[in-house]
Amino acid sequence: MAGGTRTGRTRITKTFTFDAAHWLPRVPEDHKCRRLHGHTYRLEVALEGPLDPGMGWVVDYGEVSRVVDPLVRELDHRCLNDLPGLENPTAEILAAWVFARLEHALPQLVEVTVCETPRTAAVYRLDP
Repeated sequence: MAGGTRTGRTRITKTFTFDAAHWLPRVPEDHKCRRLHGHTYRLEVALEGPLDPGMGWVVDYGEVSRVVDPLVRELDHRCLNDLPGLENPTAEILAAWVFARLEHALPQLVEVTVCETPRTAAVYRLDP
């Protein structure tokens, strides 16, 4: 193994996309995000852990998809404001919301990144 006698953790990520609309009810009336608008969101989940000695992976990517795909379908082509817990659907709140819905089925989950645009991202992660 790399690193000699030291042991480490491996990080894997998997990316998903969905299209959804939202508006931000807490910004000033003249703010552009106060109006209904949409994004093609990029959702990235990150998992960390030791490599399974038999399989050589942290988690099967297929298992990650099995858990995340239903949530992506729930978000896709929706107005996020209509979903409980997303009444003020900022990228930051959405990242934490997604994390809370995935963490029990993916115990190795350490981080969720939500990108509204190619140049903006919000990351929710567990405290060290």
